[in-house]
Amino acid sequence: MISTDKIRNVAIIAHVDHGKTTLVDELFKQSGMFRKNQ
Repeated sequence: MISTDKIRNVAIIAHVDHGKTTLVDELFKQSGMFRKNQ
């Protein structure tokens, strides 16, 4: 389990089809939360 000192909250507010999911996916990949094939 991740220690609580590494937990961060992120809020992204944007209109539909403005790349919110793409942005969050890339943040997760760079942080190591996603494997390369996810």
